[in-house]
Amino acid sequence: MPSEVIEVEDHLANILRSVTPLPTETIQLRQAGGRTLARDLIAAHDIPSFENSSMDGFAVLYADVSNASPENPVSLEIVADIPAGTDLDPLVASGQAARLMTGSVMPSSADTIVPFEHTVEGLTDRLDRVTVIEAPRTQGVFVRRPAEDIAVGDLLLHAGTHLGPRQLASALAAGLVEAQVARTPRIAIVSTGSELVTDGSPLARGQIPDSNSPMLAELAREAGAEVVLHSSVSDHDAEVLAVVQELEKLKADLVVFTGGISAGAYDVVKSALSAEDLMQFTQVRMQPGKPQGFGVAPSGLVLFGLPGNPVSTAVSWEVFVRPALLAMQGRTEIHRRVIRVRTTTGWKSPSGRRQYTPVALDTSDAGQWTAGPASSGHSGSHLVGSLALADGYAVIAAETEVVEAGQEVDVMVVA
Repeated sequence: MPSEVIEVEDHLANILRSVTPLPTETIQLRQAGGRTLARDLIAAHDIPSFENSSMDGFAVLYADVSNASPENPVSLEIVADIPAGTDLDPLVASGQAARLMTGSVMPSSADTIVPFEHTVEGLTDRLDRVTVIEAPRTQGVFVRRPAEDIAVGDLLLHAGTHLGPRQLASALAAGLVEAQVARTPRIAIVSTGSELVTDGSPLARGQIPDSNSPMLAELAREAGAEVVLHSSVSDHDAEVLAVVQELEKLKADLVVFTGGISAGAYDVVKSALSAEDLMQFTQVRMQPGKPQGFGVAPSGLVLFGLPGNPVSTAVSWEVFVRPALLAMQGRTEIHRRVIRVRTTTGWKSPSGRRQYTPVALDTSDAGQWTAGPASSGHSGSHLVGSLALADGYAVIAAETEVVEAGQEVDVMVVA
C-alpha cells in the first residue's frame, strides 16, 4: 500500500525538529572564516579609532584657507610630514600646514584637510611651502572622526551570523581577536549503485559516472561543513551498514546517501536502514525529489536519503539538507534567497506536486531580470549536463499545470 504523500513544509519541519545544535568553541578570529557565530560580537574599540585624514593632502587651519582661490592663493609653510602609522602630533599654527597621507593621524592643532589636488604643488617631495588655490567647503572637511562608524560597546554582529570576508574585516577592525563559533559539522557523502564508476575508467554497458557525491561534497563545503567521507557503495545492504558503522568511528554528524530509497528491487538504503530502524522513508509532494529518507541514529548521527537522479539530488539538498546543516550550526538564515522574476518561455508542471525547475537567470537588464529553463527537457531529474547552467530553481505551486511565458515566478537562487 503506497505511503501517504506529505507536504514539503511538513517534511522539512520534521527534519528541523530532529536536528540539534552543534557544540561551540572559541577560536582565533583570523581562523574563523566560514564559521557561524554562537555569541554576539561587541566592538572592542571605535571605528575609526582616532581622528585621521580621508585624503592625501595637507592638514591646515580652516581660517587660513577659507577664502583661497586661483585669484587669491594662500601660501603655507610645511612644518611636518605625517605618514600613516606614526604617532607624531606636530604643532600646526596659523600660516602652517602638515603634509599627510590617507589614514594618517590628524594633528591635534589642525582642523581641516586640503587635498593635494587643491594646491599648486600637489604632493611634490621636499616642499617647504604649499599654495592652496581652492577653499575647503567647510571646516573639518575630509577629517574622519573617531567612532563615526562603530563605537566601543556597539553590537557588531549577532549570534547566528555567517563569518564571511566582510564580517571578518568588520570584527577585526573593531579590535576583536576571538569568536565563539559553532563547531564545524562533519559530513559524509555516499552514493549508492552498482552502476557507478568513480575512477574515470571507460564506461561499460549500463555504467554511469558518479556525479552526485562530488556535487554534494562541494555543496557541503559551501555550507560550512567538513567532508570526512566521500564514497560510493554497490547495491548490497552490508556495504551500506558498514558505512554507518565507519561513520561512528569518524564521529560524523550527518550522512547523505543518494539513491536506493524508493520502491525498487535494489533500493539498498531503504532495505538496509529500514531493517535497522535508522531511517524513515516518505513521499513528498514535490517534483523532482518525491521519495525522501530521514532519520537520527541513537548516537545522534543525522541520516538523509535522497533520490539518485542528479537533479533530484541537487533539489533535495537545497530544500532539506542544507537548511538542516545550517540549523545545526545555529545560522540565523537557513534558506536560500528567493527572487521574483518573469519567465522567458513556458513549460508544463505536474499537477499536485510543487515543481523545482532548474533555470538560468538573465541579469543583463538590471531593471528586469528574467529566467528560462536551463534545459530543453525543463524538469527531467536525470538532466545533470544542463544543471551546470542553472542559477537557481523556479518554485512552481502544486496547483499550477502550465507556466506561461512572461509569467512571474519565484526563483530560489543558488549561484
